[in-house]
Amino acid sequence: MKTPNDQQFVRHRGPVTCVAGIPGRNAAVSSAYDGAVAYVDLDSGRMELLGYHEHLANKIAVNQQGTLAASSSSDYTVTIWDLLKRERRTILYGHSDDVEDFTFVDDHVGVSVSRDWRILVWNLDTGAIIRVIEGHEKDVLSVAYSHGKIYTSGDDMTLRVWDLQTGNLIKTWGPFENETDSCAIDPIHARAVLGCDDGVIRVFDINTSETLAEIAAHASGIKKVATSPITGHILSAAYDQKIRIWDTNSFKLKVELETRLTTWERSFNWTPDGTKILAGTFDGTVLVWDAETGKCLAEVGQRELGNLCLNDVSASPSGEIATVSDDGFVRLGRLTDESAAWLTTVQPASGRMLANAVTMEAEKHLVVSGAHDQKLHIFEKQNEFLQNEVEVRLGEGPINCVRVAHHTGFDQDIFVACYSGAIMQVTRTGQIQKRIGVHEGAVKALRLHPVKPIGVSCSADGALLSWDFNGSLLHRFIGHMAIVDDVDIEPSGGFIASVSRDFTMKVYRLDDAMLLHSFSLGHRSPKAVCFLDRNTVIVTNYWGALMRFDLSTGEVRTRQIAENGISAITRSGDRVIAVSYDGTAYRVCTDDLRVINELRSLKQRLHPSHLIRPHADLVATSC
Repeated sequence: MKTPNDQQFVRHRGPVTCVAGIPGRNAAVSSAYDGAVAYVDLDSGRMELLGYHEHLANKIAVNQQGTLAASSSSDYTVTIWDLLKRERRTILYGHSDDVEDFTFVDDHVGVSVSRDWRILVWNLDTGAIIRVIEGHEKDVLSVAYSHGKIYTSGDDMTLRVWDLQTGNLIKTWGPFENETDSCAIDPIHARAVLGCDDGVIRVFDINTSETLAEIAAHASGIKKVATSPITGHILSAAYDQKIRIWDTNSFKLKVELETRLTTWERSFNWTPDGTKILAGTFDGTVLVWDAETGKCLAEVGQRELGNLCLNDVSASPSGEIATVSDDGFVRLGRLTDESAAWLTTVQPASGRMLANAVTMEAEKHLVVSGAHDQKLHIFEKQNEFLQNEVEVRLGEGPINCVRVAHHTGFDQDIFVACYSGAIMQVTRTGQIQKRIGVHEGAVKALRLHPVKPIGVSCSADGALLSWDFNGSLLHRFIGHMAIVDDVDIEPSGGFIASVSRDFTMKVYRLDDAMLLHSFSLGHRSPKAVCFLDRNTVIVTNYWGALMRFDLSTGEVRTRQIAENGISAITRSGDRVIAVSYDGTAYRVCTDDLRVINELRSLKQRLHPSHLIRPHADLVATSC
């Protein structure tokens, strides 16, 4: 059933990645995983759609005059928006991977950074690239500008300073022992501020390069730092769900913001006058805090509509499915060739929190989900119902993947892939058995061998490993050159397939780690992989497509089925089930990749057709 707001933009239909205040107005602009960029009126509490990217919108920035905004996207572009006319002005083309951040030098020049490892300096009047700056050794995630210098940080664990006019490297801080996702500049005190994955804020003197402070700010990775434009106080947001402000003089905690469980850590910013803090939520709304007291003042956007961007799926051979999503609910459904229906929606006892991981063991009457707040939820499954929840706080960062063992001595033990780099082993009753520490970077995915007590896992540092259930490392699978997003084991257990941000799919022999196949995926970032049988692998990507690889012939078949990234894929009898950020679960024929049936939940793109892709017209149905 459609709601009265079904054709209105009243909130984002995906997590809000960034909110930036507009100088001179009680207003902001926002970006989100639905690809949308919105104008947020903080007086009226209304959100107005400016337009869409072709993919996730990762960051939004505003110039000092409040006349222009720039949105960075996973469609490899930056869009410049005219905030006076509230329309698109220019699209900047030049990056070859996700654009993660942008900063204005002035009204005519801007700087962007990307997962293609490059920094681009732009002429905003013509859209031309002024300068290409290279030197980072991994993805570049954050950029700031001050007084002729560009500051960048990212996955190579460094903070680097570059000369705007020449592109020459001036200074490097690091490498540190952890990734450095966010940097900021305090021009008032001539300081550079770095947020690190070890939870530490590092503060440097711009002129002398001296380290001024190392603030043990958080118990988990810092995803955003920002400095007050008025005082220089430091805002930090991290995966421990703490949002804190640190005094610029003493570096001591000044205030902690009132907790809102659905906040998206990377989205935080100061307002231009330094009196408030702005951020986005997983529900697609915008939050406002008082910077002095930490009190949450307002939420902009209609949260009650739900936010069913599906992040993971598990399926039985008969077509039962379990999913998790941005809105924090665990859902059971049925998706067969003939029928499609949602059956059960369950909120974990501790409340809603974006979840990225789920597994269902129908024969064991078990469903397990893992959430962004570092908690594991273990449910008994009785027919169409989930009950007797056991909650386990692991304290190892967001949970990316869960799987259940069926092996002698480990029956129904749960293996959990965590952002901290740990693989946690937990019993069905919630007891933590073991911490397997074979990875150095965030563990993106894991799979368990069907018979042997062996697991394989992949991580953000590009590692692909096998290990036994006692925690001993068995093999390193060499070949990937970037983040490995997903891995799967061939049903008989002889081979594994993996996909990476190096745009390849690779197949290895499990027993000796020999590389057998490597396929190019073009320049569209992969997301998930499913090994159907000894000769067939299906890969999904962030652009809504499936790719079917015949390993015996080398034939590749491609079909686009979704309007946003396909987040996960799993076997279901002789079919596969794929779920997408567009809110749909698809039942797919493995031969030709055609969609046989689908279970729709969300109409993600709501504006007139000239603002969306020509083929994007989803049908909203009740769940």
